[in-house]
Amino acid sequence: MQAILALEDGRIFRGQGYGHPGECQGEVVFNTSLTGYQEIATDPSYAGQIVVLTNPQIGNYGTNQADNESIRPFIEGLIVREFSAISSNWRSEQVTDEYMERYTVPVLAEIDTRALVRHLRTHGVMRGVISTIEDNADILIQKAQKIKKMDGTDLAKVVTTPSIYAFDADDARNQAENPFLPNSLVLNGEEKKLHVVAYDFGIKHNILRMLAREGCRTTVVPAETTADDVLGLRPDGVFLSNGPGDPEPVDYAVRAIRQMMGRVPIFGICLGHQLCGLALGGKTYKLKFGHHGGNHPVRNNATGKVEITAHNHNFAVDPESININEVELTHVDLNDNTLEGLRHKTLPLFSVQYHPEAAPGPHDSHYLFRDFRQMMEEWKG
Repeated sequence: MQAILALEDGRIFRGQGYGHPGECQGEVVFNTSLTGYQEIATDPSYAGQIVVLTNPQIGNYGTNQADNESIRPFIEGLIVREFSAISSNWRSEQVTDEYMERYTVPVLAEIDTRALVRHLRTHGVMRGVISTIEDNADILIQKAQKIKKMDGTDLAKVVTTPSIYAFDADDARNQAENPFLPNSLVLNGEEKKLHVVAYDFGIKHNILRMLAREGCRTTVVPAETTADDVLGLRPDGVFLSNGPGDPEPVDYAVRAIRQMMGRVPIFGICLGHQLCGLALGGKTYKLKFGHHGGNHPVRNNATGKVEITAHNHNFAVDPESININEVELTHVDLNDNTLEGLRHKTLPLFSVQYHPEAAPGPHDSHYLFRDFRQMMEEWKG
């Protein structure tokens, strides 16, 4: 099956098609992770995007339901150098080609992904179309140019849960068999006592598992839930999840955060971090080609330690827009000096731009969930 990628600036890549035959469109971004293609595909933060993976061989260890980070893949399409037709791992339940076809994700392979990534790094991420049914490049370029831009787009409403639910850490649908993440409802012999309300802007399963590991029972609520409704659930803490799109149109969440600040401990990740920045009076901007990968060095300004971290975001908080008399800038990306963390100096609120839950990625930043638990325990008294 022949396939073609057309970018909005006229650049064309031709290769082999796998997965779902047809056509997809979105913003084309690249991810530098070496493993974890299934977790990447099922991360709702990638809604509206076609993902290029820089690791040359993808699909070789297959797929399984335990590695899903949400109920289904959210990427629009996948681009790789070599796509394995077989799976060689005892955990595999389905070869990756069949998995992508099952969830209607087109895959483009056998192209020079190094050239594509270099193009995106030089010119910035851009809109594109993958097609196995249309061979006319000019038609596909025109389609790419008409795709709605990510700027100004609220995708949190698209990927959020339609209704409130309680996360059950012992439910096999939520808790993968993982020796590093105990699935017991007890922590150090004590039953879970802390109640966290988590806003779902595109939340990943491993975030919920990490909260459970820290002794929390979690209630997940839709993105547009009001502050009054959240506080009515009597939480010990509020978690603001990752998610796709531009943070600025998610003004309903910014209003809710402002109303909850000082009334309950708050911890934000990724989009949640950007929303905290806006709630604190800051501004956000779009990065040239975003941060997507599991190898970004981030310095903790308080300790001086460098954490290798997982990232997946296109927007960032402008540190110049933050009032440093009220807010501490806690983390910085050592690749490009972008702001990676905030903590209010007097209120129980902190956030990070990267993904401490990883999945995929390193575990250097797991301590942040422990910090959130300690903040809740101190606030609760």
